[in-house]
Amino acid sequence: MSLLKDFKDFAVKGNVIDLAVAVIIGGAFGKIVSALVGDIIMPVVGLIVGKIDFSNLFIVLGELPAGTPRTLEALKKANIPVLAYGDFITIAINFLILAFVIFLMVQGIAKLKRAQPEPAPAAPAPEPEEVVLLREIRDSLKR
Repeated sequence: MSLLKDFKDFAVKGNVIDLAVAVIIGGAFGKIVSALVGDIIMPVVGLIVGKIDFSNLFIVLGELPAGTPRTLEALKKANIPVLAYGDFITIAINFLILAFVIFLMVQGIAKLKRAQPEPAPAAPAPEPEEVVLLREIRDSLKR
């Protein structure tokens, strides 16, 4: 029973819940970045470097059977080994954008933490009345 209680205490701590939220948001953000790179950035880059479609950049590593179209999709369906370096380029750009955004977020959070003024030290708590009375009694007995 103690193991179940320990697990419950662990699972409801703020850090675990924060981590779960971060993973969910991160997954959604990853999809946004993938769409940005695949649908906006890579077509522009392809246009700049000569109308190249990065998703169809590949090298055939095996023999190409007669009648098989020379497209990445058709070659993968025919189980012909291909080195799809265009997909790698797209994924690398995805990674760089995600890493840069995360860097900016961490840097922003660090600035926010530094910008917050440190709280003033709390005033010492007043002594309990009993202690004050006992001191007065002690002092009067000393006289």
